Amino acid sequence: MTAQLSRRTALALGSVAAGAAVVGTASPALAEEGTVPAGTTTTPVPSTNKVTTAIGRAYRTAATAAGGTWNSFITVAGSDGVVRTAVDTAADVVVEAYSVNKIAVATAVLDKVDRGLLSLDQQIEVSSAIVIPGGDGIFSLDGAYPSLVTVGHALAALLTVSDDTAVRLCGLVAPALEINQILVDKGFPLTQVQPVANPNRFYLGTSTARSTHGILQALAAGTLLSPSSTEYLLTVLRSPIAFTDGIRRTMSGDERARIATKAGWFDDGGRGEAGIVFDASGAPSLTYAMFSFGQADPANFGATHPAVQARATMGRQFLDILGAAAGTPLAIKRKAPVRRLTNGN
Repeated sequence: MTAQLSRRTALALGSVAAGAAVVGTASPALAEEGTVPAGTTTTPVPSTNKVTTAIGRAYRTAATAAGGTWNSFITVAGSDGVVRTAVDTAADVVVEAYSVNKIAVATAVLDKVDRGLLSLDQQIEVSSAIVIPGGDGIFSLDGAYPSLVTVGHALAALLTVSDDTAVRLCGLVAPALEINQILVDKGFPLTQVQPVANPNRFYLGTSTARSTHGILQALAAGTLLSPSSTEYLLTVLRSPIAFTDGIRRTMSGDERARIATKAGWFDDGGRGEAGIVFDASGAPSLTYAMFSFGQADPANFGATHPAVQARATMGRQFLDILGAAAGTPLAIKRKAPVRRLTNGN
């Protein structure tokens, strides 16, 4: 998406935020709490409270450096099973969620799959009229319509490359009012798409940091969707082609594979990202939802936007803090899912 796209189009379709650069590591944050840098085998295991404090400090430092307004909610799950709040910054303010709300859209579609009203292999027609010219993603690059794709294909494009046209395809099988009612029924009335005259189209709408965080926690807990739909959604959000700037930017492939994430951005300067960091056992260790507005350089959709840089810094630090708490870097303890690489043919 370029800055020339209208606000109406971009809000209706959404897009992911682009790149970020690393700035610093997390070791000093825990060192202040009486530990040594992550990766040292003799590192004492800090208490969950100290980990939570370190996560909060890393967030505040990076967000302050980026400037602007932040609406965020971040929690850390301790070994005792207690989830503690590390960051609560205007977490109940309703904000434009941009493409972060594509998680909510996918949730509604998958809920219909769970109820037998849809199937992932059900086909949807992609007409030339529904494709967004010049939009983000892959459908606008095809150039050969009409064509057919499955619901699963549309969801994968929606959540990985944040495809604009995939939003409209989801609207064909889950109208706006139905999406909103599903979210209300699941306990998330503050996360809603914005209906328009055409019932099958909508703006991506609004949420709060706490509500988006709650959706992610329910997803990880297996209470949001069926086991199969939960696995599908988390697999897509953790895939190698899911958003790799922001939180996952300065991580190895194994590290990225432990993080389910979705980002959103717009040319009014809004930037957001929400997701889950999983620990060595596969349990959710840290859940984050961050929306920011008003940073400098709002027309910059690349790696150097201040908010995206800040999230990259946070992501690296969060992972290092959690690794130090576990006594060893988490990436060593948990390998990425097996990938079958090809070289053509």
